[in-house]
Amino acid sequence: MRTRIMATALTLAGALTLAACSSDSDTSDDATGGSSGDSGGGTIRIGIKFDQPGLGFKDGDTYTGFDVDVAKYVADKLGYAEDDIEFVESPSAQRETMLQNKQVDMIFATYSITDARKEVVSFAGPYFVAGQDLLVAVDDDTITGPEDLDGKNLCSVTGSTSAQRIKDEHAAGTNLLEQPGYSECVTALTAGTVDAVTTDDIILAGLAAIPANEGKVKVVGNPFSEENYGVGLPKDTDKCQAVTDAIKAMIEDGSWQKALDDNVSTSGYKPNADLNPPEPAACA
Repeated sequence: MRTRIMATALTLAGALTLAACSSDSDTSDDATGGSSGDSGGGTIRIGIKFDQPGLGFKDGDTYTGFDVDVAKYVADKLGYAEDDIEFVESPSAQRETMLQNKQVDMIFATYSITDARKEVVSFAGPYFVAGQDLLVAVDDDTITGPEDLDGKNLCSVTGSTSAQRIKDEHAAGTNLLEQPGYSECVTALTAGTVDAVTTDDIILAGLAAIPANEGKVKVVGNPFSEENYGVGLPKDTDKCQAVTDAIKAMIEDGSWQKALDDNVSTSGYKPNADLNPPEPAACA
């Protein structure tokens, strides 16, 4: 999928085209608005996922999901109205490059904070702590954790390490099936082709909350990893503290919980209460 970008920005950015499924983008001052100066008074370019229901999802010109709602709240606190936001598709493999090249001002895209990533980009947050979990049929009580997958069929997306981690660390006899996307995995689950789907719990909750999947699948609710979702920022940013303050305000005024409920509550998913809502780390 490709986001629509102003014609003038396209002219200036013809040389910057991302590969594969990424969106076209540029580094012009016109496109980034206030990103290189004071907050507000221009356009802010925010990277999100376009294909994760409940988190970051593009339907025509409409963007929905928990990541989207957090991004809108933070942008507002930085002085940008909703109309000032340009959402840009940010595939996982391209997030660091997009920040380094200033193709986006910040990224909200189930972006786990890791030491390796912090070598090349900065993070504010976390604003959510997820954990790898399993999605199973709603009437399946035989799978309560990864150790129950021996001899069963497990689906994840091509290139993901989550399913292989289960095979390597929890159930060597698991049969792995790869699909291009998680929606295809859920289709295989509801058809009985696979017994479970695995990735981060909130991603699974978003998939379960889709009306077509309601009442058919459920998140097991036994996470076995810890993924701290942060706001990706360019390494030389001066916005970390402002973003951190915005995240804290969103948690304190109840907007964080409302955004979570609005996007994934119909799945029955409840985040790890010991870790959520998180306390954002101090900016280094």
